[in-house]
Amino acid sequence: MFRFILYLAALSLLKGTGATNQTFTSSGEMNITSCPITYYGQKYDRVYMAFDANTFSVCFNGFYKPGIKNDCILMSGGTADRGDLAVLTQDIPTGSGVHKLLPNLRNAGKCVNIIPLKDSQQSEIERVELGNFGTQAILAIKTYSGYQNVDVEADTQVNGLTVSKQKFQTTDTNKGIITDVSGCRLSGFAYKTNTTVRDSNICSTVTCDVSGFATAVSDCGPMERCQGNGSCVLNAMCSVTGSTVIDFVGRVQSVPDRCGYTLMGSLLFPGLQLLGVFQERRRKDVSFLDRVILQLEGAGVQISMEQDGRVQLDDKVLTLNARAQLVHGIELSRDQTGVTAKISVSNYTASILFDGYTTLIHVTGTSGAAVDGLCGNSTRSFNEEKVTGHWSPGCEMQYDDTADSTINCNTTTEWCNLLKQAPFTACNKHINPEPFITACTNTLCKYPAVDGLKCQNLEAYARACSHHSNVTMESWRKKTSCPAVPQAFCKDRFCSAHEFCGERNVGEPSCLCRAIFASKYRSTGTFGEPTVCQQSSTSIIMANCLLEDKSIDYSGLHLNDQACKAEMDNLTHMVMFKFNSNNTCGTVIMANNSQIIYKNTIMTRNVSTYGLINRHSPVHIDLSCYYTQPDVKTFAIEVKHSFAFQLCNPGDYFWRMELQSDHEGIHRP
Repeated sequence: MFRFILYLAALSLLKGTGATNQTFTSSGEMNITSCPITYYGQKYDRVYMAFDANTFSVCFNGFYKPGIKNDCILMSGGTADRGDLAVLTQDIPTGSGVHKLLPNLRNAGKCVNIIPLKDSQQSEIERVELGNFGTQAILAIKTYSGYQNVDVEADTQVNGLTVSKQKFQTTDTNKGIITDVSGCRLSGFAYKTNTTVRDSNICSTVTCDVSGFATAVSDCGPMERCQGNGSCVLNAMCSVTGSTVIDFVGRVQSVPDRCGYTLMGSLLFPGLQLLGVFQERRRKDVSFLDRVILQLEGAGVQISMEQDGRVQLDDKVLTLNARAQLVHGIELSRDQTGVTAKISVSNYTASILFDGYTTLIHVTGTSGAAVDGLCGNSTRSFNEEKVTGHWSPGCEMQYDDTADSTINCNTTTEWCNLLKQAPFTACNKHINPEPFITACTNTLCKYPAVDGLKCQNLEAYARACSHHSNVTMESWRKKTSCPAVPQAFCKDRFCSAHEFCGERNVGEPSCLCRAIFASKYRSTGTFGEPTVCQQSSTSIIMANCLLEDKSIDYSGLHLNDQACKAEMDNLTHMVMFKFNSNNTCGTVIMANNSQIIYKNTIMTRNVSTYGLINRHSPVHIDLSCYYTQPDVKTFAIEVKHSFAFQLCNPGDYFWRMELQSDHEGIHRP
């Protein structure tokens, strides 16, 4: 070994054009770009050297500070307090004495960083040499006079943790050490070249090969996480974003329809079923998670978490706040980020967060266990996980909508791939971003980027990382121009079964018509179901979301008699006009030889009084009921209607509706 130290010392005495000198006193930052060092798998082109008492440190990520994670070499400094650095370019071929001493050294040497350490009298006390062997590197230390019979120790550290310690006692025949500082890195830990070790820090058996590549075989199951002490515990996250399910082991599945499914069955939590119900929004061919249901089989009750942040115990709406409330053994709370349900059974805990768009299901426990449902680790099919009683008939029917020409999938993919860039990279080593990128592109390559969906997809990943690994990345909101404060989408905006909460105008949550519900009316230009003419009354029911699509405010509508206004059902959001023989609402009655005709008109209020309504075009909807004269006295007649929508003048829209009986035939004016 000493002969090798002398060999390196001889190299340092060679005079060549490649030598570069830098000096420092007490401490210094040195540029080694001309001879970079790959230290345990990480390449560096700067070193930070400092003296502290009798210790000399060479670090690669800033100056040494106890307790701070850094890549450093710590050694005795003797009486030295200054030094310099010379970079010498010198080929060291494979098969040399260096390679014989260090058999794992496979590459040829290219250059050496020589660092003489001196005392105040400029006497050289010690010499440190860092050799560049391509993707490998060596460390050599040689002592001079003043170090007789003194213990010298070199401590090589990665992220503040010791990888190797070399210790020798200086004598006349032994004045140096040499060691290989090549190796591999995995999960923040370093491993020496050509070794296989079981690392309790990551609960894995790690092999570091001679090329610097590390492989690990984990002791933990796919739903478990290492505690850092050799033991594994259950710690898994399932995310449902839009129609995409990312299960506990990271598999991606897309819900193809608008039915209800078991997200997590009762294997882990006996007596509890966690269900997800999916519905369409603006498009018939894209579904979204609409509500999350906790079904308690023993108690015979269900707790439903809705899109608007409401929580219902069966048919009763619960009043919740940030302070947890115990309901049938489940802790329920609600804040600006959404609704959270927490369940603890035996050695397992589940936390379920729903913000109206994404649900995160985080399960923890003493060890891994079988979990069923779409989130689970079973191989059951979608049909096997479908549950009855939580969807409308025909929910399994699939639709093909016309492609949205405004969507650029390449641009969308670039946006979704932000999850692989800083600051999200802080989470990438804990949670694989690829499933979340798939969920993002699955939605935004087919569905318009409205209702805050772009940011909600990134939010889903950030929240998953925070819940699973306690890693926060607050700066991502500023970088992506997403809202600075996380908010549950459409909080407290109640919408009926045929509506969903979205933004008709940016920043203004509204109840919009679901695509399938609206399609049958939009195709005929109508606002609702056929009008019914009865013997003593007439009524018409229209969907408020259809009226709002045309910028019609139902509260500004009336019949011929302005006192006859529309009424809206608070649960269904259906708007009704009704008049009868006791209150005709200005109905005009006409007759011909065979018919009696009742006519009325739905219209907007006076322009000067209701300027807000009339910023849009005036509304004029004619209602007519036709009866044959004998029929008026004997029975009621249900009539069909048609809407005609036409552009009369630029900026002027006119709606007209005519109603007539089935048995009279279709009469169009």
